[in-house]
Amino acid sequence: MAWSYRKRIKIIPGVHLNFSKKGISTSIGVKGARLNISSSGTRLNTDILGFSNSYQFSNSNRSSRIPVTLDSHYNVPNDCSDNIFSADIHEITSQNMNGIKESILLAQTQKIELKKDLFKIQKSLAATKTKKTISYILFYGFIYKNIPQNLSIDIKAQKEAIHQTKEQIANSCVNLEIEFEDEIKQKFENLYQSFKNLCTSNKIWDITSAHFQDRVTMRSSADTLVNRIDVKFSLRSLPIINSVYQALYFKNANGADLYFYPTFIVMYTNENQFAIVGIDEISITQSFVRFTETGIVPKDSKIIDRTWAKVNKNGSPDKRFKGNYQIPVVRYGKIQLSTKTGLREEYQFSNYEFSEDFVKAFQDYKSEFKTQI
Repeated sequence: MAWSYRKRIKIIPGVHLNFSKKGISTSIGVKGARLNISSSGTRLNTDILGFSNSYQFSNSNRSSRIPVTLDSHYNVPNDCSDNIFSADIHEITSQNMNGIKESILLAQTQKIELKKDLFKIQKSLAATKTKKTISYILFYGFIYKNIPQNLSIDIKAQKEAIHQTKEQIANSCVNLEIEFEDEIKQKFENLYQSFKNLCTSNKIWDITSAHFQDRVTMRSSADTLVNRIDVKFSLRSLPIINSVYQALYFKNANGADLYFYPTFIVMYTNENQFAIVGIDEISITQSFVRFTETGIVPKDSKIIDRTWAKVNKNGSPDKRFKGNYQIPVVRYGKIQLSTKTGLREEYQFSNYEFSEDFVKAFQDYKSEFKTQI
């Protein structure tokens, strides 16, 4: 019997976003599948290739502890450690983003199944090639020529199945289609460009915790010690989402990485650990930080003051310490991200101006979400 393989795959519901001055509409689905958003909740009905489902939803870098001169935006109680990280990934997804999450989960499940099928087909191909070789080694393939001929047909079919399965794996993703009105598109492109500039900051740090210290006891000008880890920002996309726009990628040193798409953020650890948050739910602030820099001052940072390694309460050098030396105080930018569902992240940037420009562009773009349900 000739070898045969036929895989019946599901069509992954795509996401279509339409941005206009009347508001932002989101639809999810393909022919026979569509998601509609209304004040009563979100309902996704699918009837795809014989599958009928109904879902109901309600609305490695080195860490260092560094002294920092506290500004008004820090609030660390005395004798208290403030660890800065987001809530459990399963608690963060926005209720009206569940439809998009279901599409991603469907795509990931299908990709896993297809990879298992690919492995089985590859094993079958190897076995068929072995049988053909053995038929010639034992000479019966020369006597019964139909045997190697049939095996060659099977090999051709298996190779074609492997090719098709690889294509299906590549296509097991959520297609994100975006339509912008010109004015809104310009705001998004401004955000995109400001993020590119932000990525070029000489230093970007993920602030993972802040600890109060007694300045008098420690003879220091810094109110707080912070744990910070060097990270990188870039334009990057998740393989499970296909879009003409790459996501704004925020590396997270102590949790899920952040991928900013036009209307939502994916907090992604792995294919089973991720959350989706609507951009309209994100609270983002930017502020000025006076930082007592004990390391190398980044090239794009400004020194705004100087202090001493050991300092008196009035700011003068403590002469009891031999070899006391000056330390620069620099200006850094700080960005804080949070949501009511538990996202909480904080970053510092050596380039203050770029952090300020990015948040301004983000707020300007986010203002277009005010009419979204």
